[in-house]
Amino acid sequence: MTQPIRLIAGLGNPGAGYLATRHNAGFWFVDALAQHVGAPWKKETRFFGETARLQADGQDIWLLKPATFMNRSGQSVRALADFYKIAPHEILVVHDDLDLPAGAARLKRGGGHGGHNGLRDIHRHLGGPDYLRLRVGIGHPGQQQEVMNYVLAKPTPEQSRAIGDALVRAAEALDTLLSQGWDRACTQLHTDPARI
Repeated sequence: MTQPIRLIAGLGNPGAGYLATRHNAGFWFVDALAQHVGAPWKKETRFFGETARLQADGQDIWLLKPATFMNRSGQSVRALADFYKIAPHEILVVHDDLDLPAGAARLKRGGGHGGHNGLRDIHRHLGGPDYLRLRVGIGHPGQQQEVMNYVLAKPTPEQSRAIGDALVRAAEALDTLLSQGWDRACTQLHTDPARI
């Protein structure tokens, strides 16, 4: 059974100063999807962000980059979802994840926000955790007090390459998710490429 996805929201902070920072891994993913299909981004004040549109099997899929800053991401996601009558289970949120090493990416259904401010706000606006996630590993600085500076800094060149590779694998898994379903996509993405 295929998994309907009608909205892919990439999380990040707007502005050139944040563009290359680890916290913007969600933006990197949706930017790559839009570029791959030649879908232009359009500023949408009613959705508090930028949108692009692609198609899969004749079905529109909206890409969204909230312009609200990370801790208010839910406002943007909710506005677009309400307008197009998109249910939470049809939403895939792409975000950076400190608990995964750079180079890892994982699909997840529901669950807690893990302290991620973007997810926390989306939980609040959607009324719960019943949406899909794509977790993009960025690694952890080791000390909790270093987290804020770490996520708002650029990855090392090695991390950047690893994250880029993970985003490519995640995009391939998204194709599988849309055509062959959630379980097949998870198996594909969660198989460690180093062991193949």
